Amino acid sequence: MSSSQIHQHHLMHHPQSPVPPRRVRKALFGAVGLGMVLALTGCNDSADADAGKKDGAPAAQSKAPSQAPASPGTGSPADPAATPGNDQPTVPGWQTQARAEHHFRYDVPGTADKWNLIDQDSAISYTDANGKPIVVMTGASHYREGGCASNPNPKALGEAGKGQLATIGTTGGGTEGTLQENARNWAGNWGFMAYGGPDNKPKIEVSQAKPWKHGGIDGYTATAKVTVVNRPSSCVPPTAIVHSIAQKLPDGTMHGWVIYADQGVPNALTEAEIQKIMNTVRPTGS
Repeated sequence: MSSSQIHQHHLMHHPQSPVPPRRVRKALFGAVGLGMVLALTGCNDSADADAGKKDGAPAAQSKAPSQAPASPGTGSPADPAATPGNDQPTVPGWQTQARAEHHFRYDVPGTADKWNLIDQDSAISYTDANGKPIVVMTGASHYREGGCASNPNPKALGEAGKGQLATIGTTGGGTEGTLQENARNWAGNWGFMAYGGPDNKPKIEVSQAKPWKHGGIDGYTATAKVTVVNRPSSCVPPTAIVHSIAQKLPDGTMHGWVIYADQGVPNALTEAEIQKIMNTVRPTGS
């Protein structure tokens, strides 16, 4: 599997909510509090409104907040990207993906450039030793999937682990922690799980969160630099980069947009290409 297959989201499993066998349902995975990488609180994607939701922070296992549905837009009505129904790509020739639950819309290059949009309700996830999802994302897109079958973390579900060189998706829904903490947690935890997980812990360096004010979103962004430890083949990248964008909705819930991408391998995304994609991120307006 291409180096990107090593990317997958970790969702925290809640002891009270068994994981249904479905993989394309919004309610597919119930998130729960589970400490994993950063000593920060976080919120993970889950469509199960009855289950706790939160990103893991190893040193700070706190109660998992319940997920609330996405609220009306946070963007200014004067901002075209924040108006309802604006589902056209902002870059000519690109394609648009969205996840209204998390109030994010974004564009990626077309299929000719090896980008593939995943069904909005399909979930990709990494699991723990018991098969419970640790991280989950929906509204996803893959870059150059179907490559090498090697993966530093084989505990993947759904669309995870198919050899893509980069993955984008949305997550969140909780109210715990600050927006800055969640931005750092999403970047660090996705990098941790996608590129090794607890069994083959990669080295992670997470930046401080910085303000992000683009396309109608007033939030924070953070970056995780990953050094991969488990490289069963040359398909697995020596390094990777993860960027997050976090926003808070009027109802107090926090939601994240995440891209993680292999570095140091053929056809890897450049930072300029990643930034061009990030600059298309905007509210759904729903």
